[in-house]
Amino acid sequence: MSELTPKKKGVIREYGEALFVALVVAAFIRLFLVSVFTIPSGSMLNTIQIGDYILVNKLSYGFKLPFSNTWIYKGDGPQYGDIIVFKYPKNPSVDYIKRVVGLPGDIVEMRDKQFYRNGEKVEEDYIIQTRPDYYGALDNMPPFKVPADEYFCMGDNRDNSEDSRAWGTVNRDEIYGKAWRIYWSWDSENNSLRFSRLGKKLE
Repeated sequence: MSELTPKKKGVIREYGEALFVALVVAAFIRLFLVSVFTIPSGSMLNTIQIGDYILVNKLSYGFKLPFSNTWIYKGDGPQYGDIIVFKYPKNPSVDYIKRVVGLPGDIVEMRDKQFYRNGEKVEEDYIIQTRPDYYGALDNMPPFKVPADEYFCMGDNRDNSEDSRAWGTVNRDEIYGKAWRIYWSWDSENNSLRFSRLGKKLE
């Protein structure tokens, strides 16, 4: 009895199958594990630079069914200091990145540029104030209680950030995940790669 030899695949077919598998794996990773976002503005300076490309961990707070807000597993929510990416509450088609400073049930307040949480002054070594002597509409805010399943978020570049002081809190269902690492950083002004930022953990 003669043996049957498997028919060889053509080169085009082999490359096509490899490409298909790669696309499926990439789609799976993007849907369930990690998403990629670029930073077009300076609201998170100096923590995140304009031109940074960041990876966002989508499993940080649980995971949902793709293309829905149905939770498969809902873990602990964001914590103080987490940098999160979310749908902008005023326009869900736009993505925002900010730092969590208020959790559900907290009383948050701004007094002359100083942030207070539950009546206590919060020391924030990550913020910058580019206009320390100028007091704008967002530099004072009366006490506000953060609702259930909502988060109060602000930018690290406090004088140049439109955030929860302006448009309110972020619902947990609208959060993509926690900003994790910088995988690419391009300085468009100097047309150069920022090597020192590659792989940097965001915190």
